[in-house]
Amino acid sequence: MKKIKLQNTPAIRRMPTYLHKLDLLAAEHEETVSTTKLAEYMNLDPVIVKKDFELTNVKGQPGVGYQTADLIEGIRRFLRWDQLCSATLVGVGALGSAILGFTEFQEFGMKITSVFDSNPDKTGTYVHGHEVLAADRMEEILKQDPPRIAVLCVPTSCSQEVAEKVVHLGIKAIWNFGNVSLSLPDDVIVQREVLAGGFAVLSSKLVLRDEGENSDQ
Repeated sequence: MKKIKLQNTPAIRRMPTYLHKLDLLAAEHEETVSTTKLAEYMNLDPVIVKKDFELTNVKGQPGVGYQTADLIEGIRRFLRWDQLCSATLVGVGALGSAILGFTEFQEFGMKITSVFDSNPDKTGTYVHGHEVLAADRMEEILKQDPPRIAVLCVPTSCSQEVAEKVVHLGIKAIWNFGNVSLSLPDDVIVQREVLAGGFAVLSSKLVLRDEGENSDQ
């Protein structure tokens, strides 16, 4: 798999949260916003917020701040969310169904154009407006015009097999929600999301907090 050293990863991870807040401010007709206000919302130092926004090439004005609309446009352009990216989703279980129901993805530039599942009971049903197609039709449907991304929400036991299949069909970017490391060709980009990893961090923080409270007693 392709290993890309991505610069400014923490800033990139913060951008969607900035964008969410900016969209709220725009809906409230707030035409300008300061780094201080966004820093308070994000619980960050204003200097960090300012450095993050330098990546977007949007300039603020001293004593005024940033134009809200300009920041929204700048962040979307920086993330390439101003360009629509097609995706296929494989695996319509609880997680896959939840992802299909997250309508904001299209606002982020990702449009799910096809959905597949191996369960025949799901074939032909609709989940959040998407028709579920039989997994054995993937080659027929995707080979001529493969989407840019495959979103894999399949069981861990078959993640590698499904990943190899979508790569064979020409897809070079995989968003993997299975708790497994995939082994794929060097020209394939894989972003792995492990929900258990996030919960592990949360539970560890909870343990530290509880230990600290107990030590104070």
